[in-house]
Amino acid sequence: MIELISNPNAWVALLTLTFLEIILGIDNIVFLSIVSGKLPEHEQPKARRIGLLLAMAFRVVLLFGITWVLSLQEVLFHIDWGFFNAGVTGQSLIIFGGGLFLLYKSVSEIHHKMEGEEESSPKPKAGNTLTATVIQIALLNLVFSFDSILTAVGLISMKSPAEGGFGYEGAILIMILSIIISIAIMMAFAGPVSKFVNNHPTIQILGLSFLILIGVMLLAEGSHLAHFKFGNDMEVGTIPKGYLYFSIFFSLFVEFLNIRMRKNSKPVQLHDSKELDEDFDTK
Repeated sequence: MIELISNPNAWVALLTLTFLEIILGIDNIVFLSIVSGKLPEHEQPKARRIGLLLAMAFRVVLLFGITWVLSLQEVLFHIDWGFFNAGVTGQSLIIFGGGLFLLYKSVSEIHHKMEGEEESSPKPKAGNTLTATVIQIALLNLVFSFDSILTAVGLISMKSPAEGGFGYEGAILIMILSIIISIAIMMAFAGPVSKFVNNHPTIQILGLSFLILIGVMLLAEGSHLAHFKFGNDMEVGTIPKGYLYFSIFFSLFVEFLNIRMRKNSKPVQLHDSKELDEDFDTK
């Protein structure tokens, strides 16, 4: 422990991983903001806290079971249909399924915000709304946690200090500390970010569009991990995350400029949680 604290490389690794966890957690914050925005206002902070605590818990648990996580990279079964070949792994199934869920949820939310609910559709019960929201958050957190942990493991060396690494225990400690620090930072800013997102319709639609992009990225990553191959030499590759996050930040920058230039204009009203709140208040 003393050697780790006195090692400047360990501090650099901790800062790097913390920054990476925050960047990778942006999609989590966007999802939390939009999903929790459908709840009554007094329940939204609780949903965000539960979501972020679940994210931290999943990541820490997966770190302690890192051997099992890495074993998911082993091929479960092969597919050979001539024109299509694959070696499906447990990890690829989780990532691919998470991408499908994110696409479905993002498109459903865009439809709800733009088109609203059908008049004949039953109204959600107030007592079940928070539970349903937490379940959605937990499902997506599980996928994001796998992606985050595998990225962190790829950056931190578990070799012994004599070989230039931090050792197994040292690497696990660095990763746990980075997770705790990043979640604490995200908790501090989750409220203001959620308020800003839910008060600006264009930010909501942009956020949902980003989630669609991330869903596509997860589908590509899951296909790559499963070694999807069409024909003799057409193998599915991954989408570099740098390109994706650059497009997200650039789009947000452009929208911030638009908001600042048109701050006196009244935004359009989307179908959102305010409708639910009014229904609950009248009952």
